Amino acid sequence: MEEKEKKNKNNNEKQKNYQNFIIIAIVVLAAMLAINMMLDRVRDSRRQEISYDTFIKWLDEDKIDQVLITSDMLEITLASEAESSLPITYYTGIAEDADTLGKRLDDSGVSFKRQVVQSSSMLYTVLLYYILPSVFMIGMVFLLMRSVKGGGVMGVGKSTAKMYMQKDTGVTFRDVAGQEESKESLREIVDFLHTPAKYTRIGAKLPKGALLVGPPGTGKTLLARAVAGEANVPFYSLSGSDFVEMFVGVGASRVRDLFRKAQETAPCIIFIDELDAIGKSRDSRYGGNDEREQTLNQLLSEMDGFDSSKGIIVLAATNRPEILDKAILRPGRFDRRIIVEKPDLKGRVDILKVHARHVNMDETVDFDEIAKATSGAVGSDLANIINEAALLAVKNGRSAVNQSDLFESVEVVIAGKAKKDRILSAKERKIVSYHEVGHALVAALQKNTEPVQKITIVPRTMGSLGYVMQVPEEEKYLMSKVEMEEELATMLGGRAAEALVFDSVTTGASNDIERATQIARAMVTQYGMTDTFGLMSLETVEERYLSGRAVLNCGEETAAKIDKEVMAILKTAYDRAFSLLSENRECLDKIAAFLIERETITGKEFMEIFENVRDADKAGPSVEAE
Repeated sequence: MEEKEKKNKNNNEKQKNYQNFIIIAIVVLAAMLAINMMLDRVRDSRRQEISYDTFIKWLDEDKIDQVLITSDMLEITLASEAESSLPITYYTGIAEDADTLGKRLDDSGVSFKRQVVQSSSMLYTVLLYYILPSVFMIGMVFLLMRSVKGGGVMGVGKSTAKMYMQKDTGVTFRDVAGQEESKESLREIVDFLHTPAKYTRIGAKLPKGALLVGPPGTGKTLLARAVAGEANVPFYSLSGSDFVEMFVGVGASRVRDLFRKAQETAPCIIFIDELDAIGKSRDSRYGGNDEREQTLNQLLSEMDGFDSSKGIIVLAATNRPEILDKAILRPGRFDRRIIVEKPDLKGRVDILKVHARHVNMDETVDFDEIAKATSGAVGSDLANIINEAALLAVKNGRSAVNQSDLFESVEVVIAGKAKKDRILSAKERKIVSYHEVGHALVAALQKNTEPVQKITIVPRTMGSLGYVMQVPEEEKYLMSKVEMEEELATMLGGRAAEALVFDSVTTGASNDIERATQIARAMVTQYGMTDTFGLMSLETVEERYLSGRAVLNCGEETAAKIDKEVMAILKTAYDRAFSLLSENRECLDKIAAFLIERETITGKEFMEIFENVRDADKAGPSVEAE
């Protein structure tokens, strides 16, 4: 296998060098033709036609220095132009026989000579300067296009699919964690490829295609490769964009070529990543892309035409299922839709363990705590966290990753690296401290909020000057109205603390206000948590697995009422946060002072100060205070 890869690498290098040579040759030839054309234009700009009468007049006035006599014209150089580096050449036709003209020139003392142009010489000039360079350039362009794509002019109709065998992928279901339901759906495909008779005996048919749907980074491509690895069959991997070219009909031809190869190597698996590149819904109202639509039509007909009993399985992945053409999702094509969602708490623990298999971990590592701190993270995020932790351990001179490395890597992925060169002034440090403590204190004073894990005022590279890390005690799939209202109060606690302590506000709450507005608007338009609109749905979520953008589906008058309702919810949450901080001002001041001194405090330290102040308040004023 290594020799084959080495041979392919050498062939690729030779082809690349060949392409570079062709490109250089074309550039040099084009430059030569351009220079030749430029010189021709310069020569043409220094030539001027005159009448024969003007020539005779100049001859009688002794203005002519020399004359060149050709077969059909006279080329005249004036005496005034003779010394010039770029003299103007005047030309005119011949109106008398050569002997008479020669005698006239000789009598006038003008230097002249005759030039005989042979037809073979002219043919040679045209051939050398025009025909051969043009033919050479056309041939070079043809060879370049041929070498770039390989096989045929520009590789039209040749599939760019790469075939992987099990030993090349090296991926099985053991390498995929956090997606047990998805793996269960795909195990049937693997079992059919291993023992098809068990299914055909009862009359069952294997689904022709399975569509993997989910957010980016959840492991859709990894699952497809794991199916091929488990089944030990050829694995054709392509992207949807590989089919679409500039020329109409190329994509359809490549689809035909792909399925022809698949039938030759059946049983096998075809995997098309980013299916939405060719499977987008056909809409004639706003025009369309002929090449993409022809490619989609060919894919639909091929999936109808092949025999699934031969063991050809088509897997595809997308994170935009809502824009796919309905014809591609009907039974008989992509029969199954396998949802590859973001992992839950147990799934995140399993994913962390998979990625940590080849990393040295010490006894302090607790994956459950890391999984709780990474709610909403996908597989690629968790893999990045493990890698960042390993890099931190090496940077700190340790041979194994510990729990502090993992928590620091979580912060790096979420908020970026600490900016050690950004030094805040004393006033800004105080403002940021009160802002962050405002968030944490409002969270601690409410019943349905997540506990505080860490508070820091160390600036991060992603723009934050500080943040509060809250870690849920358990995985939540639903949020009540009370929990969302308390979450809003926590988000606005930073702004409330600024207004309470400094009697002014800063720009530091911009992200808090943005997130709080999104939650409040969702309460009104999506969750039916207000009396004004009741259970009416007023927004539709588009691109659920990507941006999750919400689009209003109501009139302008209703939209204005929605804005008023959102403002009322946010004002209530802000007033609640301001009231809680006002009642616990002493606690706010003490924790902020401690944070200014330490820059970073843990949730345990925060709660100790909080409990001490509350216990002191319950005990009454001290003797010193009296």
